[in-house]
Amino acid sequence: MVRKSGERLSSLIILRKIIYLISPKKFYKNFYQDLESVLDSKKVKYFQLRFKKEKKYRIIQISKKIKKITQKHKVKFIINDKIDVAKIVNADGCHLGQKDGSILEAKKNLKRKILGVTCHGSKSLAKKAVKDRVSYLAFGSFNQSKLKPKASKAKINILKWAKKNVKKTIVAIGGIDNLNYARLIKNGANYIAISSYIWDNPKLKPDAAIRKFK
Repeated sequence: MVRKSGERLSSLIILRKIIYLISPKKFYKNFYQDLESVLDSKKVKYFQLRFKKEKKYRIIQISKKIKKITQKHKVKFIINDKIDVAKIVNADGCHLGQKDGSILEAKKNLKRKILGVTCHGSKSLAKKAVKDRVSYLAFGSFNQSKLKPKASKAKINILKWAKKNVKKTIVAIGGIDNLNYARLIKNGANYIAISSYIWDNPKLKPDAAIRKFK
């Protein structure tokens, strides 16, 4: 039997990875196993390692193991802040805050790797990042965040503006969970950055928490 084109299209299920997953605040015993199960959900496009309190040599050790896991699951591996570590472990890219390093230095050392920048809720910072030819812009915080409780708040209109005016990938950050993420995607975010809801969820284990995102 030959199906009509409309029937054929309606039977297709289109899946798009929308999650930019950020690591927990610190390393713990079962982290590698949990990371494996979370990435196995096939919902994650990027994984960012953000262990602020670990020493450099430990971050390098951990990164080498993480890279094997992310490669296995075809997830892009991003290092937070540390340009030199990203280069040493040959990560897929690096993410920089406004006070965490030079974009020019990162581009010089990482060549054509992925480079993301936090722009908070600022159009001027976004325009500068575009001028510097970064790979993606991160806006937020859109909600109260456990990971960064003192982060400045951003208004949802910055996503609408970016969608219209910025020809770059847009990531929304800050206190995102299974109940508030949809409006961020609807208003212009390409990806949602999640951390605490996955790793610090009092009710759900990481593999169960990640499956709450459709």
